[in-house]
Amino acid sequence: MQQTSSMFASWRQDVPASIVVALVALPLCLGVALASGAPLMSGMVAGIVGGIVVGALSRSPLSVSGPAAGLTTIVLAAITNLPSFEAFLMAVVLAGVLQLLFAVTRGGVIAEFVPGAVITGMLAAIGLILILKQVPHALGYDGDPEGDMRFFQPDGENTFTTLIRVINEDFLWGAAIIAAVSLAFLFWWDKAKPKDGPLKLIPGPLVVVLFSVAANELFRQFAPDFAIEASHLVQVPVSATPFDLVDQIRLPDFGAITNGAVWTTALTLAIVASLESLLSVKAVDEIDPKRRITDKNRELMAQGIGNMTSGLLGGLPVTSVIVRSSANVESGADSKLSTILHGIWLLLGLAIIPGILNLIPLSALAAILIATGYKLAKPALFVQRYKQGISQFIPFVITVVAILLTDLLVGIGIGLAVGMGFVIWRSTGNIVTYVEYGGTEMVRARRNLYFMHKPALQEALGRVPDGSTVLIDLSATSYVDLDCIDIINGFVRGAAFRNIEVRVRPDHSHRAASLINAPTTRARAT
Repeated sequence: MQQTSSMFASWRQDVPASIVVALVALPLCLGVALASGAPLMSGMVAGIVGGIVVGALSRSPLSVSGPAAGLTTIVLAAITNLPSFEAFLMAVVLAGVLQLLFAVTRGGVIAEFVPGAVITGMLAAIGLILILKQVPHALGYDGDPEGDMRFFQPDGENTFTTLIRVINEDFLWGAAIIAAVSLAFLFWWDKAKPKDGPLKLIPGPLVVVLFSVAANELFRQFAPDFAIEASHLVQVPVSATPFDLVDQIRLPDFGAITNGAVWTTALTLAIVASLESLLSVKAVDEIDPKRRITDKNRELMAQGIGNMTSGLLGGLPVTSVIVRSSANVESGADSKLSTILHGIWLLLGLAIIPGILNLIPLSALAAILIATGYKLAKPALFVQRYKQGISQFIPFVITVVAILLTDLLVGIGIGLAVGMGFVIWRSTGNIVTYVEYGGTEMVRARRNLYFMHKPALQEALGRVPDGSTVLIDLSATSYVDLDCIDIINGFVRGAAFRNIEVRVRPDHSHRAASLINAPTTRARAT
């Protein structure tokens, strides 16, 4: 009850934000379905379920779920290879069941191992992808479906060749004018929006959409050459009555549960969707102004139930989506009421006013997404990471470039590998020190020793001169890897032939101390 009351306490911020998120989600739901080779209705169902069902069950106040561009390749291959679309829906339901198992086994902890530089790199990369992918739509080219985030596109082009082609060839002045005016207004409204009064509740993207519809109607009346054709407008499925929508819903084939390929698809969807959701929720926590922390296992549970529901209603698989979520944050949302309402607006729009929605030019929605992308990839973010040092900046930049040129999960994997490389590099520096004082040498481990510290340990021990006394100080460690113990034991045994007195000083709680032979040795060469 307390959570419900707190959710409605911020309705003044959440209602306008939900409208913005719905406008951002609308073309993405349709575009992801188109890019996946699925019925358009399945994309809308996934968006509605992601908002209402996942939004209600999740404990993330700002994350927004829906059909994800990162799954388009998997979904397209599954729909192509499985016996029917209904069999694919069965795989979506099973994927939800597997996600529930991930939640029970506390698999959400995986998200906590992703470095901050990689998370911010993911956010910046998605921002840049939004800008690069939406510029063609803003100029009237819709060959690549809305929501397709892949570098290599289904039409044989890639992100950059499409951009060049559009600028040189496929350029619609009507779409470009609407996009340019819309972008100018959005950036101006962010700065000029009143802090108080009724105007502060008006979302800029809603004004942009209303303007674009009116502008295109004026083009039709007074400048037909600038008018935007239906192929460049939103195209939601239209039904004669709201009840006719039920006829467009396709149900899963429960008989396909015995098909091994269905289970393989389900497992693939469950793993990839879970990873994307966890990464997205982790990123949303990073940009939440209140810095609230989401229960990741509860999120997996919400995503699992969401996918089961979406599959049962004929929808695509859902994940937490950073584009919708970041738009939610930037629009000033404060609770998950915004997420739930955005799903309700999608449902009402689909049921009541599909004809009106189909008047919206895609170039206006592209302008909204470009503005969202800019907020994710502001130049100040790159400057901030640069000032934090090379160990933060390089994993950040490599994550950005890798995601741009591949896809989300591959890019994150590359970023993690580079970040881990820097962790290893930093952990090997100045861990083992060599000091000479008053005729006594000291080799000191400043913290725990692992296999990666073997070269530094060997180098320090190699500097000990013959006929000296050396103290090997392990008092600062609580663990010494067996490989390092072997090196120390070898040095102690060889000291007898170099007239070296060796003293080993481990901490009393050192569990590995007993493994070190002859903690104090004095031997002369024979």
